[in-house]
Parts: sequence; structure tokens; C-alpha cells
Amino acid sequence: MTRAPTCRFCSAPLTHTFVDLGDQPLANSYLTAAELAAGTERRYPLHARVCDRCFLVQVDDPVSAEEIFDGGYAYFSSYSPSWVAHAKAYAEAMTRRLGLGPSSLVVEVASNDGYLLQHFAQAGVPVLGIEPTANTAQAAVERGVPTEVAFFNAATGQALAQRGVQADLMAANNVLAHVPDIGDFAAGFRHVLKLQGVLTFEFPHLLNLIEQVQFDTIYHEHFSYLSLTSVEQVLAANGLRPFDVELLSTHGGSLRLFCAHQASDHVETQALRDLRTREASAGLGRIETYGGFAPRVEAVRDGFLAFLARAKAEGARVAAYGAAAKGNTFLNYCGVGADDIVSAFDANPHKQDHFLPGSHIPIRAPAQVEVVRPDYVLILPWNLKDEIIEQLAYVRGWGGRFVTAAPTVKVWP
Repeated sequence: MTRAPTCRFCSAPLTHTFVDLGDQPLANSYLTAAELAAGTERRYPLHARVCDRCFLVQVDDPVSAEEIFDGGYAYFSSYSPSWVAHAKAYAEAMTRRLGLGPSSLVVEVASNDGYLLQHFAQAGVPVLGIEPTANTAQAAVERGVPTEVAFFNAATGQALAQRGVQADLMAANNVLAHVPDIGDFAAGFRHVLKLQGVLTFEFPHLLNLIEQVQFDTIYHEHFSYLSLTSVEQVLAANGLRPFDVELLSTHGGSLRLFCAHQASDHVETQALRDLRTREASAGLGRIETYGGFAPRVEAVRDGFLAFLARAKAEGARVAAYGAAAKGNTFLNYCGVGADDIVSAFDANPHKQDHFLPGSHIPIRAPAQVEVVRPDYVLILPWNLKDEIIEQLAYVRGWGGRFVTAAPTVKVWP
């Protein structure tokens, strides 16, 4: 018999499926024309399971983090104006809340291209980025953000502390889900964070994923899918604790968790206690809650395929906007390709003139929307729906409309 995989945090056997999305390519591995012609693209199982001991939802890891987050990593945070604005607002709020200044230090883990730390630096607050992908780190350095190329974990944290790096604020936005050894990752923070320092995590909330059928946020580089229920256990095992939380609209509904050393003076807020109660009421601490997700995912797929069939019968052309990783999970699970969707458009020049992984839909610059003139524009990064509809308002000039696919297909005028 094949041995069941074990939980990446507590090592319990994983015997409960959350959803099985089949074999899929890496969601951020965009193909050149030569790579497409070579036919060497690989696919890996994308199977999400839930631990019945700590309730961490997680995917199997048939491919290493080093293969995913390499020197050619295609995600640059700064290409989303709304995300840069979100980062600026965070920097301003934390500077006020913590009284940060020239004698402070802000360290961001998974700092990407400097999209966040640039705002602290411009305000005269010293910063340091820790980023595993060399190409995005280089972009940060060119932006004036000191950045070290490294995967963050306990050993990295110890090495930084030995050099005297001690942070008043540490930020880890949308990275906690991206680490295969979540315990070793969390262990690094206690070495770098000052005794009364503050650590913030931002991550999409598992409760929203379940309630809104956001299955397309599941892909290989997202090793875990997080709730306060599971994260609190990870933190406690590593000498840390949450003390406050903010509910964010980003990425379809996220948590900003404020954390500190167990021995710190930070007082737990009512907002955190309310979230614990909400998750308990929703059943995130009961294994039965997770069992009904897969049929709802299948219903989303079937609804979208029915929409495509209707569009094709009408002679309508469907294009996609946003060559997002979540879109690649969605398209590959639905089994659609360039015969169904004529093109994808994306503002990131690192993706343009490439092809989406798996579906092999060509990626073009946004200026080409007016050349293609699609009848429907499928918005793949649905969390940026309003921003994209505003940017592409001219599509309505030829009768074009916008489409989102989950939790049900919706056509936007």
C-alpha cells in the first residue's frame, strides 16, 4: 500500500482530501515559443488535503521550492497599481502605529521587487529585504531597497541575528502559504524580531476560499491554505503569538495578523477573539467542514464550460485578461486552451510574448485588446476585477463585456 503523506506542520497522516485538481504545470512557468515547440512542459499532481489534527490545508509537494522560486520567477508585485497602493497604505499606518523613524529597522521576508519597502525607505526608515528570487531582488536593489537573496528559515534568522540584525517591524505578505516547511520558516522570526517588535503576516483567509469557492488560488507554490485556527498553532510552536488582526479585501479576502514574541507586552484585542469565534462557528476546527468543497468546485467548472459552449455557439470570441497564476489553475482544471480563449493580455512585460502554462494561450500586451476586440473578456485575477474593468472600459465601445467565473459565471456590462 502507498503510505499516506504527512502534515507539513504536525506530521499527522493526511487521509482527507480537500480537492484534487489533477495534474497541472507550475502556475508561474510561462512558456517561450521555443519551449512550447519543444513539448517538454511537465505536469505535477495538484492535490489539496486537510490535516485532521491541526486543520492545516495543504498540497502535496512533488516539486521543490527551489524549482518554483528560481532566477526566472515571473511575478513582480509592482505591476499591480492597487497592490502598490495597498503597500504604501500599510507602510504609512505602521510607521504611525509603531513610531518608526531613522533609528528603526523594517525587515520584509519575500520582499519581491521592493514594492513595499520602498515606501519605508522614502520616509527615512532603514529597511532590509529578504527575497529568494534573484531577478525580483535585483529590481528591488535598483529601486534603492537593500535586498539579500535567500530563503528565510530558522538558519537564515540565526545568521541575521548573529550579524546584529534586529527588527522593530517584520512583514511577511503572502509568503506564509509559499513555504514547504512552515514550522522552520516561522522559527526564523523569533531570532530577528526585537523583544517588543511586531511581525505582520498577510495571507488569503481559508474561510473565504471555502465560502466563495476560490479554488483557483490553489497551485503548487501555495503549499498551505491558512486560517487563524492553523496558524496560531504554528506560531505557538515557535515562541510567537498573534495579538491583533485586520480583515482585508485583498486577494479575495485576507487576514493581516499582528504577531509578537510570547513574552512581549502586546495585549490581545477583541478583534482577534472575534475571529477565533467566527472560525469556530464556521467549523474550521471540524474535519467534516472540509468534505463538501470538491463538489462545489466541479459545479464552477461545469458552469464555465457551459458559458464557453454558449459563446462559441453565438460566434463570440472570448479573451482573458491577467496572466495570473490563479487563472492558470482555473483554465487547466477546466481543460480549456487556445481554441477556446483566443488570447490573454497582461501588463507584465516578463509574461508578454509567452504562452500560459498548460493551456498554451498566447500572452499579449494590453494595447492588443483593441486589435483583438474580443466579445467577452474573462478576468482571471478576479480580486482585481474593478481595477481591470476600469482600465478596459473602452471594450464596451464595441459591445464587449466582462466575465468572472466563480462562485458562478457572471457577465458584467
